[in-house]
Amino acid sequence: MKKQRPKISTTHIILLSFLIAILVGALLLSLPVSSADGKAKPFLDALFTATTSTCVTGLVVVPTVSAWSIFGQIVILILIQIGGLGVITIMSGLMIMLHKRIDFGNRLLLQDSFNLNSLSGLVRFVKRVVKGTFIIEGIGALAYMTVFIPDFGLKGIWISVFTSVSAFCNAGIDIIAENSLCDYVLNPVINLVTCLLIVLGGIGYVVWWDVLRVLKTVRTKRIKLLRDLTLHTKITLFTTFILIFSGAFLILIFEYNNPKTLSDYTLLQKIEVAIFQSVTTRTAGFATLPQENLTNPSSIVCLLLMFIGGSPVGTAGGIKTVTFTVLVASAIASIRGKSDTEIFGRSLTKQIVSKALAITTMSFAIVFTSTVLLSAVTNAPALDILYETVSATATVGLSKNLTSTLNALGKLIIIFTMYLGRVGPISLAFAFKRRRDNQNIIKNPIEEISVG
Repeated sequence: MKKQRPKISTTHIILLSFLIAILVGALLLSLPVSSADGKAKPFLDALFTATTSTCVTGLVVVPTVSAWSIFGQIVILILIQIGGLGVITIMSGLMIMLHKRIDFGNRLLLQDSFNLNSLSGLVRFVKRVVKGTFIIEGIGALAYMTVFIPDFGLKGIWISVFTSVSAFCNAGIDIIAENSLCDYVLNPVINLVTCLLIVLGGIGYVVWWDVLRVLKTVRTKRIKLLRDLTLHTKITLFTTFILIFSGAFLILIFEYNNPKTLSDYTLLQKIEVAIFQSVTTRTAGFATLPQENLTNPSSIVCLLLMFIGGSPVGTAGGIKTVTFTVLVASAIASIRGKSDTEIFGRSLTKQIVSKALAITTMSFAIVFTSTVLLSAVTNAPALDILYETVSATATVGLSKNLTSTLNALGKLIIIFTMYLGRVGPISLAFAFKRRRDNQNIIKNPIEEISVG
């Protein structure tokens, strides 16, 4: 009798796909041809770069613009695109292009990788995701070319493509300069295009299609706008709007007279820079201000914005806007003595609230553990270390000039943090799905305890 091979779960396949992409990328980046000077980079630096690219984080130990050759930069860009879309999505997209059939097992993988509730219309969804991604990245690249071609000549075409993909995938890696976008701090085109790409990538594909669906109803004169949007879309758009503009307002207040950041700018320029800083903390990682020059209150505001991150089913990291809103709504319901958590006139299941709490707890545990470990091996201010670990966990990529100074142990800690920050919420989402499908009928006795 043949022994049955152990079945690999969809969770393990997706987690392994990220790991394999990182290792293959690290091997390619460790080759001499990937280095700008023709000398092979240390494998640890190659591994760090491959991890930050695949996990669309943006923390770098060596400057991308000067350390890597064109070949190395192409490898990094491919890893960013893989990390943004997901290995499973890209492989399925290629199969669709080659007119290959997507079997049931691969459909389950796709469903889990996007954390969707149904298999219905999955192939069409993937087609729209891939098509929509390339269209938006292409438009972004064309917009960037209006600035980068005059500044860099023909090289500006490559810079535009790289920056557009990196911005949409919320990676924050660029090949413009070693100080990120600081040279373009007041350039309206760079600010606007980058912010739009970050937000479009971060709000999630499901929101795209829902908004387009509602806009079609407007064209047919059934004007309902917000009422027609799904609850998920309403929460995503509302929370994104509130976080961006409240974050920008607080940063503007705390940096208004800071001579190292905003004090020399006009009011409109200060608002422009503050909005960009607030948007880039949504796991994008581009910087028009040196992060080490921010005041402590601004840094703390940025820590919260980074930890929350973008939205589900998109390219962003963090605990996600929907998770944050569910937790706030649940807390408000408890304070008011209500048994149900309600948002926009709809009640949420206990399962959703539990999932939000679990994701937040797990992310906090990753931040806490990595902060303690990094503090043990790095001689740096506590706020700088916390900024680094939150940035790595939420796959943001902003740093107070700490990344490039990390020793070998520090690099390994951040590598693991970036990986866990990227795949951890995915694992939890699958765990909750399995638990929902296999709920145990037998329950333990209930007993009251004191909380608070």
